[in-house]
Amino acid sequence: MSNKSVAEIHLNSTKHGLDAETRQSVVELLNARLADVIDLELQAKQAHWNVKGPNFIGLHELFDQVSASAATYKDEIAERAVMLGGVAVGTSQAVVERTTLPPYPVDAQDWKSHVECLSSALAKLGTALRQAIEDADELEDAVTVDLLTGIAHGVDKYLWFVESHRG
Repeated sequence: MSNKSVAEIHLNSTKHGLDAETRQSVVELLNARLADVIDLELQAKQAHWNVKGPNFIGLHELFDQVSASAATYKDEIAERAVMLGGVAVGTSQAVVERTTLPPYPVDAQDWKSHVECLSSALAKLGTALRQAIEDADELEDAVTVDLLTGIAHGVDKYLWFVESHRG
């Protein structure tokens, strides 16, 4: 199989009510956010594994919750793309190529660094999700709007939780 871009992957046949052009556009925006959510999942695990400091256990558990929620988000986004006749593109190569999140510094160990890095990733993802919600709304795909709105709510909640540790 070749290494095609999402736009080059043909939609699968479906009786879905959205027209093919709309479905293709929605699949592309879903795959863009899929890369970000997979990256967030891994960044939260990086923080979870490596955090140190006086509030270790609280952050260790919080970072694990962020990672677990991101895993749920990635499944919901990927499944929506496939429901629309598309292909969910979630390979490590695609994530590296497509993520819009800032790179996570692997040498971060103190809790303040992890709080700063993970809150930056959550904020960036929240902004990208709000844009995707607007784009899906313009494409008149209310179901994708609803899905992304729910995910954005969760991302905003975790941003609040993580930022609460900034002191």
